[in-house]
This record gives sequence, C-alpha cells and structure tokens, in this order.
Amino acid sequence: MTVPRVDQRSARRRARDDEIASEAQLAPIELPPDAVSSPVETHLAGQHRRPLAVIGIVENGVIHPLDPAVKLPERSRVIIVASETS
Repeated sequence: MTVPRVDQRSARRRARDDEIASEAQLAPIELPPDAVSSPVETHLAGQHRRPLAVIGIVENGVIHPLDPAVKLPERSRVIIVASETS
C-alpha cells in the first residue's frame, strides 16, 4: 500500500496539470478492416538504437548498472523505473 504524499507542485503547475487532464482524449486511429497488426519489435527494428533494460542502483544521483559488462554511450537517453525498499 502506498502512502499518500503532500502535493508539492506549484499552483501554476497544478492548474496546468488539471487543464491537460480535462482535455478531450484523442480518437483512436482509424485503420482499414484488413490492416495487419505487428508487434512493437517490428517497429523498433528499423531504428539504429535498440531498447535495453538494465538493473542498477542509484547512488548520490548517479546510476550504476549492477552488471559491469554493460556500457552505456555518453548522453544516452534512459527511462528510470525505481522501487523503494524498506
């Protein structure tokens, strides 16, 4: 169970978030009935960069992969998914 936290957003940011949330959702893309679906890997295969999932630890704001064989290029774009341990 998560513990609710105090909302630390500014009033301006809170108003902007509410404005974005109240906007109408985009309609789904209209595809022809005979359109063939394909997995996301097919879409990503055409790109030079491939997604990579790595387990790591954050110390003093710096990410350290646990596997020493993992080498990330300078200025790599990353998405951090974190979990808290007690």
